[in-house]
Amino acid sequence: MNITLRQLRYFLSLCDHAHFTRAAEAINVTQPALSMQIRALEEEIGAKLVERTSGGVVLTPQGRTLEEQARRVLASMAGLELAVRKPGQGGRLMLGMIPTVAPYLLPAALPLLRARDIGRDLHLREAQTEKLMEELSTGQLDAIVVATPPTDASFQAVPLFTDRFLLAGSTTRIAEMQGQMIEPRALDPGQLLLLDEGHCLGDQALEVCGLGRGRGRLDLGAASLATLCRLAAQGMGLTFLPEIARAQELAAAPGLTAMRFPEPQPLREVLLLRRASTSGDGWIDDLAGILRQAAEPLLT
Repeated sequence: MNITLRQLRYFLSLCDHAHFTRAAEAINVTQPALSMQIRALEEEIGAKLVERTSGGVVLTPQGRTLEEQARRVLASMAGLELAVRKPGQGGRLMLGMIPTVAPYLLPAALPLLRARDIGRDLHLREAQTEKLMEELSTGQLDAIVVATPPTDASFQAVPLFTDRFLLAGSTTRIAEMQGQMIEPRALDPGQLLLLDEGHCLGDQALEVCGLGRGRGRLDLGAASLATLCRLAAQGMGLTFLPEIARAQELAAAPGLTAMRFPEPQPLREVLLLRRASTSGDGWIDDLAGILRQAAEPLLT
């Protein structure tokens, strides 16, 4: 049996409108062209599908059976077309993001992604940089948001925004330091609260302080920035707070405040990465633009 999708579409238009002329107008073809495709479909199936009446068209029992199956076939085809469409055209987008960006950027980015039809079938993955890079390279993710530049040519990076580090601690502690030109390298390592090993933010903070892992800092094994901020708010130490997280963490941790370092302020560059072997075809630039738009008010 050699039934075409065109024949099924024509037939379903006839089912919907119960009239040859109206059905042809609905799919922008001539009435003779529609009639020809319906006759060819009936010949292929070997049964009459419609009966002409004075009021229009009535489906035969075979026609009703075909209508049900045809709708299933075309629905499956529509799902297939959506699945293979490019992310910027409403297709599936597998996006990864590091934990020190995701909780702050995503709430602002999701409505923008949906409005632009990029987030119609959006799948999000929050993980540390090393895991995200691995899943991007194996095709499990289409793009990732990280703060570590790629080290080889298999990834292509699009800059998103500059995220400056603030020094966060209890209101009392920060008040004592206000007015002082506190350099990151002048901080007492024993008072510094950093994320567990594997989090790029912790490594970056150590780098700007000129420290290595295990050099006298207070090691709490914290897995989230929110935990560090709550500990710092209780006076247990000081921590580095990315500017993108400032509003949310200060609101969530009573007693926490933050101050800027003198110029040049320590910072990280947040990037959008994709595989160099995968064509961007504009969607990567659209995605980057939306993420920048979402980040802008957080960095003001």
